[in-house]
Amino acid sequence: MRVGELAEATGVAPRMLRYYEEQGLLTSHREPNGYRSYDDASVERVRTVRSLIASGLPTRLVRIVLDVEALADAELSPSCSREFAEMMSAELTALEDKIACLTKSRDTVTRYLERTEHGDLVGAAHPA
Repeated sequence: MRVGELAEATGVAPRMLRYYEEQGLLTSHREPNGYRSYDDASVERVRTVRSLIASGLPTRLVRIVLDVEALADAELSPSCSREFAEMMSAELTALEDKIACLTKSRDTVTRYLERTEHGDLVGAAHPA
């Protein structure tokens, strides 16, 4: 499939797909006319990349995670180097710090809204 078809299948803009490719997160084959061509497995790959980036991982770590997963699939053994585990641990700490900061911001905004005449909007902002 071409880049436009992959973009439509995944909801990721063609420009972002090209960026993923530049970062080594996605591969394509060049047709004789120079167009990029992606296989069907690229759809799931893009969804995985998008999910990892949305979770807060920088692309340099996404590439490593994908490489480790590929090795684990091939070896049927979920293992990684100590260096990689330390990098992931540091990333986990950074994510936890971001979550704490966002939680504090959310709580501050919630308290503010609750004190206004528009307090009824608080429940609408994040329904259970």
